[in-house]
Amino acid sequence: MPEPNDNLLKKLHEIDEQYEELQAQLLDPDVLTDHRKVRSLSVRRAAMAPIVEGYRAWNATTKELADLQELLDSETDDDLLAMAKTELPILSERGEQLLEQLQQKLVMADDETIGSVILEIRSGVGGDEAALFAGDILEMYRRFANRKKWAVEDIEFHGGEQGGCRSATLSISGEGAWTSLGYEGGTHQVKRVPATETQGRVHTSTATVAVLPEPEDVEVELDADDVKEMITTATGPGGQNVNKVSTAVHLIHQPTGVEVRMQDTKSQAQNRQKAWQLLKARLWEKQRAEAEAERAEARNKMIGSGGRAEKIRTYRWKDNLVVDHRLGSSFNLMDTIGGNLQPLVDELIELDTANRLAAL
Repeated sequence: MPEPNDNLLKKLHEIDEQYEELQAQLLDPDVLTDHRKVRSLSVRRAAMAPIVEGYRAWNATTKELADLQELLDSETDDDLLAMAKTELPILSERGEQLLEQLQQKLVMADDETIGSVILEIRSGVGGDEAALFAGDILEMYRRFANRKKWAVEDIEFHGGEQGGCRSATLSISGEGAWTSLGYEGGTHQVKRVPATETQGRVHTSTATVAVLPEPEDVEVELDADDVKEMITTATGPGGQNVNKVSTAVHLIHQPTGVEVRMQDTKSQAQNRQKAWQLLKARLWEKQRAEAEAERAEARNKMIGSGGRAEKIRTYRWKDNLVVDHRLGSSFNLMDTIGGNLQPLVDELIELDTANRLAAL
C-alpha cells in the first residue's frame, strides 16, 4: 500500500483534532444556549465527520497491515503463513481505496464547512423578459432549498414591472449549501418565446447569479471604524411615506469602496442588520478573490474560480433542455426549474473534485 505524503497526513491529523474540539464545544452548556453557534458548529462537524471516519479507518487498516507483516516475518506455522499471505493483498487494497476516498473528500472539505451563502440574482439583457427569467431562477433556487431542507431568509427583493424580479438577495443556510450552490455564479441565459411576444419569435435573455459564502464574524477582516454609515429616507415606489421616514441604511467600506444600500424593510434596525450581513459577505468574497488571484494561473480552469460574467448555462424552453456549458451536458428543463438541481450539481462536484485532485 503506498504511503501518503507528509502534508496529507498532517492535514488529516489536524482535521481529526478539530473534530474532537467541535465535539467538546457542542457539549458546552454555554454554547448550547446559542442556537446560531450550535448550527454553525454542527455544519462544520457534519462536514468533517466522513473525513475523520475515513482517516480512522485508514489508520486501523495500516495497523492491521503492520501486524500482519510482523506475523509474516516471525511466524513458522505454514497454515498461519498461508492465511496471512491471503489477507495481505486484501488489506492493502482496502487501504488504497480508503486513501483515495480520503483525498477526494479532503479537497472538498473546506467547501463543506461553509453552511450559509448569500445568493444574489439580477435580471440582465432582455427587459421585462429578463426580469421574468430572473424570477424563474429565483423560484428554482427556492424549490431546491426546500428539497434540501435549508433555511431561506429574504434580504432584498425588487420586482419587475411585468412580474419576476429585477434583483433579489437571499441568505440560504444548511448543510452543504455552499458545496451545492457555489457553482451557480455566472450568467444564465434563456431562449424562449416571451409572454409579451405576439409573433412567436424566440428571444434570448439573461440573468446573473452571484453566490457569496456567508462568513462567521471572526473570519472577516472588518474594522467598524472603516465603515461609513448613513441613514437616509428610502427611494423609489412604496407609498407616500417612503420618502419621509429615515429607515434606509447606506454603508461604505472606505478602504475598499464596497457599498451596500438596504431599504427593504420599514425598520431601520432590520435594514442595518441586513446591510452589515451583506457587507461582510461581499468583503469576505473580495478577500477570498484576492487571495485566490495569487494562485489563479494554476487554478484558472477550476470550476467556480472563473469570472462571474461567463455564461455558464442556457435554458432552452422549446427543447425542454438545460445545457450546462462547463459540463457539456443537458438536463430536463422542467425538472431542473422545478428544483431538482441535484443531478446537475453532482456532475459539477465530480468534475471539480477531479480538477482539484489533479492540482494536488
